[in-house]
Amino acid sequence: MQVLKILSDIWKSGANIYLDTDDRVAIKNQKLIPAEVMKAAEQSFQEIDAWFKSWKDASNEKTTLMKMVHHICGWQNNDKLNNWLCTDLESLDLFNEWMIVLAKSGWKDIYEDYRQFENEKSNVMVQELFKRAVTYAKKGA
Repeated sequence: MQVLKILSDIWKSGANIYLDTDDRVAIKNQKLIPAEVMKAAEQSFQEIDAWFKSWKDASNEKTTLMKMVHHICGWQNNDKLNNWLCTDLESLDLFNEWMIVLAKSGWKDIYEDYRQFENEKSNVMVQELFKRAVTYAKKGA
């Protein structure tokens, strides 16, 4: 089972899986995770750990985009991002265009890490999206 599929199933169950301050994978509300999902997570622990650690030194821009993808996919609700994208339709359109650029580079499965499909054009779009997010946040919205 793909790492992002397992993580999304955990997040959608109401539990939270994350990298804690000790750089260890931690789970809150584990009892909410269906047994078959927990078994898949245990079997894929090394891959899950590697995925979380691969984000550890990511830039704020990249982390913001990851959160946007997780929100749009319905894996992790993010009210601030939702409010921004519902208020700033140009940013929502730009995010949609970013996903199209990645799709044209081969990203066809939301459970596949999109980072391997990034390119110069998508990276420019990431910078613009982050700039818009910061501007929106500074407005106090």
